[in-house]
Amino acid sequence: MAPTRRARDAKGCPQILPTSDILVPAGIIRPITLRARNLPQPQSGQKNYECVFNIQGKVQRIPAVRFNSSCIQCQNTSYGYEGNEMGDLPVDFSIVWDGDFPIDKPASMKALLYKCDAQRDSCGLCLKADSRFECGWCLTEKRCLLKQHCPSAEHNWMHQLRRNVRCSNPRISKIHPLTGPKEGGTRVTIEGENLGLQVREIVGVRVAGVRCDPVPSEYISAERIVCDMEESLLASSPGGPVELCIGDCSAEYRTQSSQTYSFVTPSFSRVRPEKGPISGGTRLSIYGKHLDAGSTVTVMLANEECRFVKRTVHEIVCITPPSANPHPGHAFLKLFIDKAEITNPDVGYTYSEDPTIATIEPNWSIVNGSTSLTVTGTNLLTIQEPKVRARYGGVETTNVCTLVNDSVMTCLTPGIIYSKHQTPETGVHPDEFGFILDHVSSLLILNSTPFTYYPNPSFETLGTSGILEVKPGSPIILKGRNLIPPAPGNARLNYSVMIGETPCLLTVSESQLLCDSPDLTGEQRVTILVGGMEYSPGTLHIYSDSTLTLPAIIGIGAGGGVLLVAIIAVLIAYKRKTRDADRTLKRLQMQMDNLESRVALECKEAFAELQTDIQELTNDMDGVKIPFLEYRTYTMRVMFPGIEEHPVLKELDSPANVEKALRLFSQLLHNKMFLLTFIHTLEAQRSFSMRDRGNVASLLMAALQGRMEYATVVLKQLLADLIEKNLENRNHPKLLLRRTESVAEKMLTNWFTFLLHRFLKECAGEPLFMLYCAIKQQMEKGPIDAITGEARYSLSEDKLIRQQIDYKQLTLMCIPPEGEVGTEIPVKVINCDTITQVKDKLLDAAYKGIPYSQRPQADDMDLEWRQGRLTRIILQDEDVTTKIESDWKRLNTLAHYQVTDGSLVALVQKQVSAYNIANSFTFTRSLSRYESLLRTSSSPDSLRSRAPMITPDQETGTKLWHLVKNHEHADQREGDRGSKMVSEIYLTRLLATKGTLQKFVDDLFETVFSTAHRGSALPLAIKYMFDFLDEQADRRQISDPDVRHTWKSNCLPLRFWVNVIKNPQFVFDIHKNSITDACLSVVAQTFMDSCSTSEHRLGKDSPSNKLLYAKDIPNYKSWVERYYRDISKMPSISDQDMDAYLVEQSRLHGSEFNTLSALNELYFYINKYKEEILTALDRDGYCRKHKLRHKLEQAINLMSGSS
Repeated sequence: MAPTRRARDAKGCPQILPTSDILVPAGIIRPITLRARNLPQPQSGQKNYECVFNIQGKVQRIPAVRFNSSCIQCQNTSYGYEGNEMGDLPVDFSIVWDGDFPIDKPASMKALLYKCDAQRDSCGLCLKADSRFECGWCLTEKRCLLKQHCPSAEHNWMHQLRRNVRCSNPRISKIHPLTGPKEGGTRVTIEGENLGLQVREIVGVRVAGVRCDPVPSEYISAERIVCDMEESLLASSPGGPVELCIGDCSAEYRTQSSQTYSFVTPSFSRVRPEKGPISGGTRLSIYGKHLDAGSTVTVMLANEECRFVKRTVHEIVCITPPSANPHPGHAFLKLFIDKAEITNPDVGYTYSEDPTIATIEPNWSIVNGSTSLTVTGTNLLTIQEPKVRARYGGVETTNVCTLVNDSVMTCLTPGIIYSKHQTPETGVHPDEFGFILDHVSSLLILNSTPFTYYPNPSFETLGTSGILEVKPGSPIILKGRNLIPPAPGNARLNYSVMIGETPCLLTVSESQLLCDSPDLTGEQRVTILVGGMEYSPGTLHIYSDSTLTLPAIIGIGAGGGVLLVAIIAVLIAYKRKTRDADRTLKRLQMQMDNLESRVALECKEAFAELQTDIQELTNDMDGVKIPFLEYRTYTMRVMFPGIEEHPVLKELDSPANVEKALRLFSQLLHNKMFLLTFIHTLEAQRSFSMRDRGNVASLLMAALQGRMEYATVVLKQLLADLIEKNLENRNHPKLLLRRTESVAEKMLTNWFTFLLHRFLKECAGEPLFMLYCAIKQQMEKGPIDAITGEARYSLSEDKLIRQQIDYKQLTLMCIPPEGEVGTEIPVKVINCDTITQVKDKLLDAAYKGIPYSQRPQADDMDLEWRQGRLTRIILQDEDVTTKIESDWKRLNTLAHYQVTDGSLVALVQKQVSAYNIANSFTFTRSLSRYESLLRTSSSPDSLRSRAPMITPDQETGTKLWHLVKNHEHADQREGDRGSKMVSEIYLTRLLATKGTLQKFVDDLFETVFSTAHRGSALPLAIKYMFDFLDEQADRRQISDPDVRHTWKSNCLPLRFWVNVIKNPQFVFDIHKNSITDACLSVVAQTFMDSCSTSEHRLGKDSPSNKLLYAKDIPNYKSWVERYYRDISKMPSISDQDMDAYLVEQSRLHGSEFNTLSALNELYFYINKYKEEILTALDRDGYCRKHKLRHKLEQAINLMSGSS
């Protein structure tokens, strides 16, 4: 009986009854009547009823009249909302009586506030609006209005419920695609406005004069028509615009596109690679012409479909299927573009035997992985991106392999996640170990090769507090455990120990590393590198023994006596030498004046030359778009640098229980308290590394891309917590956001990356790209060493050639790839360029305006020197003519081959020979060894200290060189310096280069440090974040302007702009070589110095890059201060406006990343720190109240398959 009584009591409660949509036009005064039940009559002393509306965060209270117990009316008033970004806005409301007692109503019951003219700026969009809105098109006003707002509405107001209503003046804004085969079948998409209200109104669609049949299922009223092309019967159709009519073909209902559609004949001429494994999985590139034509493409390989990946005008990429024939052989290639069938009997693809694995040396690693393996087998060169994999405890990990030749490759072992407390000393065996070689499934698991993982090495801290005092040159003992794994064979772990930035010589035993310390003094941090891990056991305090011994005292006394005698001798000789000294001083002064004049002249000439070059470059770029990367690639390169195919870009192929668990996990992440608890718990773990913090921040931003307004709320809270923690720990406030030591800092970088993309494309991208082009062009005007990366022109002292290089400029007439005689283009090169450098310059000229990823690479091309009609010589960096002196082998240059000015050369597809393979491996190995070290260096100042000796080739014992040999080598005799000036003289070239590039650096800085430059307004995100930092400073009573300035500099210039300036390849589709990288690093350092509030005291020992821009930095600093001041004076942005902007950003980019894949990657950290996170959820009162621990356990159980 109890439930019945409760039900009866509920029916007696006052309540608002559900009703159909409550439609409220904005700005119109009208009442709102609601049906109700059991409404009480207010008694004397009680307040009357009110309707309370919450519109965009603002509360509006309207008196209400109770007609009787079942009816109430919100009195006459008007409602409105800000902005025209939304055509309608659901608004929550409540009915209260006696001040604050709400009447029950259905939670989903809302009022729908709408504006007719918002997002409906054409007749078609207006008439397709919901008929209940009663919006119509006013002919006189040319706006979407309610009937009462349109003058002479009976004649001038169009509404969809009227019969035979049609919008005049249809307009086509875009057609896609713009090309297609004349065989037809192309599905053409036509977008525009006023394109009919129903598909039956569309008549007479003709594309380039050919009939195109509308597809009803793809039609979007008024906005889009999709039609299928019929075959063009003309032998060579000239192409033309799209024409169509709405209803009838009178003038006001007829339209024609401004874009034209062309008929093309797609063809293909070659494929790369030309062979791959029988099991398939090879990423096949098909090259030809007009390959982006039409709407659909199918690639058939021996009657099996090749899985399509992407295509451009010159290339189609697909993944090869397994061969239907189990034996190797030729496979015929056929393309279908719409109804066109394309073949080429001269081009095909060959299926070769699948690769095999014979041995793996060594067959062990450490739990963290990243140790080197040498793998032997067969047919390895048929694989493009080999990987090694391991699976342990249900978690799969992978790492990369590098091909050496067809039978050898080197790999870095994947680590495993060992969840128990300590790895046993005897090691553990993974559940699976094998290789990912395209689609070769037989090598995924190699049970015949047992692989063992031993514990990671660990080290004790230095001394008791992490600081150890030692004398210079004394040995250092680093104690640890598991330093030599108990594995059979002679293989050992490869340790490197750095004292500061200097490596030391090592002796390794089972429990300690013995390090011969370099001759350094002061405090030096000790870093141990092994297997991809970095340990820092502490800091060395290296001091000099200053106690004077008896022999030292005697020596000083004797020295003093000698000094006294010397002073007397000097006084005697002084008068005689004064006259000579004056003459010498005058001669030196003249030499210095001549040197200064020469520098000024060189700077002036170089600037004039570059102006000409940049003018030519600018002219060449007219009509060519700057090669901006698409939004997804740009954000991925910033968030996950170095990872091309990240899981967040792929669909997650997972069981239903995993998908359900991830959706539950997603709901938890959208709970602010859970997300903050999750992040703070991870940051509290000692094993949660800097790399993990960056990874979590990037994965969170990818997962929350569709909810940017929520991500911003979380980011602000994390930053507020970080400020609080910074002040609690009594750290200097200026250190805030200086280093990436929290998830919040990397999230802030990603936040700016998302929200400043448009600003980069419309404003800052152009001066940055021009600076990159100017640096590249200026560097390539002089010699660049292909081995060391040093150049004649440089901004970086560490990358400057410090000796005289004689060279001469040549102009070569180049026949581009696939070009014919008569299509030559003149290209400027210099005679000391290596053949690869020449090929790069020729490709730059032949493919101007083409993004770097869409053009052939130098390694794929041969350079032919054509002499007369029959003689053709292939030029190479190394061949049988290469000069070898002692143990040095010099790369071939144009001067080596005696190529003359005006010679005819051609770029042709590389012809593979046994000599080429052997020698290109040797050269590539030497270069890659240098480049890999270069990439790891973090700043220009560290480049020279890390520059390696050019290591001898293991097979021939020779070392490669190009323009300069390694300075420290024994061959570098003192006598060899006779032809050189003092190397510091060449530092004047830094001044010349700096003066040449000054305009481009100024343009970039001026654009970045301006609130309204090039017609582009300041991005909302910058003003919003700067105001937030000011608000936090106010809240904590921080009045020091330097602290506020530093916070803003660490927030935007350091976290975003420096990253973009140093890495323009994050923004553009370009290639950045080592000399360009070094120059950009100097510009980035200058940028950061300009944002600093501290005064730099310069002296003769200051770094050259600071001396170089010493006069400019005060000017730049004034720009920065003015920029920050102007931003603070701008009107603040309300949270509502910012939320609307963020919602729009989410709408534009919400589908860029696969949210489930991002959640799956994030779940790794839930799995790793499960107990700690569950405990933290238990401790928090809010989390206990909302049972967040229980919900997380549900997700964990679903993931493990136990529920």
